Amino acid sequence: MQDDEEALKQVYTTTRGGQGPRFVSQLTREAFALVLAGGRGSRLKQLTDWRSKPAVPFAGKFRIIDFTLSNCINSGIRRIGVATQYKSQSLIHHLQRGWGFLDGRLNEFIDLLPAQQQLGEEWYKGTADAVFQNLDMLRRNHPKYVVVLAGDHVYKMDYGRMLAFHVAEQADLTVACMEVPREEASAFGIISVNDDWRVTRFTEKPKDPEAMPGKPERALVSMGVYVFNASFLFEQVIRDSDDPASSHDFGKDVIPHIVQRYRVFAHDFAESCVGGQEGRPYWKDVGTLDAYWEANMDIVHVIPELNLYDNNWPIWTYQEQLPPAKFIFDDEDRRGKAIDSIVSGGCIVSGAAVRRSLLFSDVRIDERSVVEDSVILPKVRIGRHAVVKRAILDKRCRIPDGMRIGVDRAEDARRFHVTERGITLVTPEMLGQQVHGVR
Repeated sequence: MQDDEEALKQVYTTTRGGQGPRFVSQLTREAFALVLAGGRGSRLKQLTDWRSKPAVPFAGKFRIIDFTLSNCINSGIRRIGVATQYKSQSLIHHLQRGWGFLDGRLNEFIDLLPAQQQLGEEWYKGTADAVFQNLDMLRRNHPKYVVVLAGDHVYKMDYGRMLAFHVAEQADLTVACMEVPREEASAFGIISVNDDWRVTRFTEKPKDPEAMPGKPERALVSMGVYVFNASFLFEQVIRDSDDPASSHDFGKDVIPHIVQRYRVFAHDFAESCVGGQEGRPYWKDVGTLDAYWEANMDIVHVIPELNLYDNNWPIWTYQEQLPPAKFIFDDEDRRGKAIDSIVSGGCIVSGAAVRRSLLFSDVRIDERSVVEDSVILPKVRIGRHAVVKRAILDKRCRIPDGMRIGVDRAEDARRFHVTERGITLVTPEMLGQQVHGVR
């Protein structure tokens, strides 16, 4: 056993810092990934009125959850459960259409785990309770390790390297972490570590985050990516379930309890991230409209921080069959064009100008309209002589001829939702267009 651990440490050491081959081995085959995808994401405002946060469209053709699921597949973890709860139909539909390629004959699968009140009359009460309510399913699959993941973050990560670190350190729990500016850290769980990266304290969303040693302007935050020894996880969520004072959340309750009593280590995301530009790890919690807009704009940049054009670590999704994008008319005042933009399949830019924007599938923009610095979700129709700037247009919006969005902030605030940074969210309901059933 000792020889195996030493060999494992040697293999892990050769892969640190993103060098060397991916660590896809017996560890990933013995792991089960549980993706927590039940949250609304209320800070995304009306964008999640009809869908959960993991189901929100992102980067032209994907959903946010596709990044976590693709990390699993690319890392070699092919036994996956997705726990759903809030307005999950859109998410379930997407997973059924786009993620049915795994082969159950090889014990590869994605299981949908809606809150079913199997152990009482409560829905999922917190992240730890979501695991507790699915213990029977987890036990049936006999994993040695359970990788607990959030389904609402955007990043590319090799979980195999984190598993290798977890085993090499003989940890009970390993928490993925990354550095962020201290002024931004209060939105996350803060991790304190010693020189060996063993966690000494875990504080959930403190008002005054603790700085990293030697880096007074930086803090070490949890990414919501956890590796547990399976038997240890089962013990801890059962214990937590029996605690009437607990809110049954990993960050607030379970991890702070574990840190003081067991071997908990922090894993530096920089050692397992994939495809970051110039060595900068890319991870985004697109939890606000401003963050969502900014992350989509990151993709549009000439050299994006998150590389979607990476054949070695593809992002999988449902691929709708659509014709190629089309640009028509070439008159001086009616020229179909897109500059520094991403335009998805099925789009027609008809004598309009698109600049620094991201168009999802099946978008139509009519003549002499202008779209700049905007995120346009699928099946949007923009009429003639319209102006759209610094905006997010939700799926199926119909923008009338001549409407101006992102030009007059006071006018936008009366009709739509305007963020602190001046990004305007427009949904069909705000336009008086009822596309979600009968009222």
